[in-house]
Amino acid sequence: MSTEPQAGVTGADAQQQQEHKSVTPDVAAVIREQKEKRAPVEITSPARTVQLEDLNAYYGDSHAVKGVNLTYAANEVTAMIGPSGCGKSTVVRCINRMHEEIPGARAEGRILLDDADVYAPGVDVVSVRRVIGMVFQKPNPFPTMSIYDNVAAGLRLSGKKGDVRERVEESLRGAGLWEEVKDRLSAPGIGLSGGQQQRLCIARTIAVEPEVILLDEPASALDPISTLKIEELVLELKKRFTIVIVTHNMQQAARVADKTAFMLAGELVEFTDTDKLFTNPDDSRTEDYVTGKFG
Repeated sequence: MSTEPQAGVTGADAQQQQEHKSVTPDVAAVIREQKEKRAPVEITSPARTVQLEDLNAYYGDSHAVKGVNLTYAANEVTAMIGPSGCGKSTVVRCINRMHEEIPGARAEGRILLDDADVYAPGVDVVSVRRVIGMVFQKPNPFPTMSIYDNVAAGLRLSGKKGDVRERVEESLRGAGLWEEVKDRLSAPGIGLSGGQQQRLCIARTIAVEPEVILLDEPASALDPISTLKIEELVLELKKRFTIVIVTHNMQQAARVADKTAFMLAGELVEFTDTDKLFTNPDDSRTEDYVTGKFG
């Protein structure tokens, strides 16, 4: 990609033009704003690193993910972007071994949680999913359970010891939901708004104390205010967890992600710091995508 400024542009203007030439103005503005606002994260609970080594995933004969090598850093937010069908959701489902639940689907390669291979023979899949929690695109609270029982269910199923009521409150506070529901904990979880239901699902996930949280398009069906609350929550949660978020919304990636991975046709095209990927990508395909030429 050419880095030459336009004729007649000099000094600071040329530097700014070069920095932001590869991105639409609204995303560039988001990145600048977030850089100014973002303070160093105070880690409250060390999380784990997730490393993908030559990950391949298949749906029957269809090769959906092709030799992906990628490291998700502890206590950081990594965004996965790319057009529909590029493999980004398949990657995150492979990380906590949900991909193999689909008939005919399989994965090859290694996924390391620190130094432990989650696909090693004899690994307990249920234990993997306790350590690597997942929140889906559509909120899925247990429909017959109250708000309280939705959060407590994960604790009971996982056999976690301690004061369940205290843990439920801590989890609802951690999901930014406690003040909104503390006086109606016995009400059905399904009766909450869409954004509240999604935060309830996040509370259910963090209640069992995972170390990695996978978010697959967590705000795609939400209104702007609920989306903002989810994004604020993601930035707070990375103090305790390693976060991977799949999103079609590039402004969202710019707002919340430390690093961003761009996938295309099952391949990892580019993975770097979020501001660099959006303002000065190394691959022309990344530039075409973030500037809206396709996708």
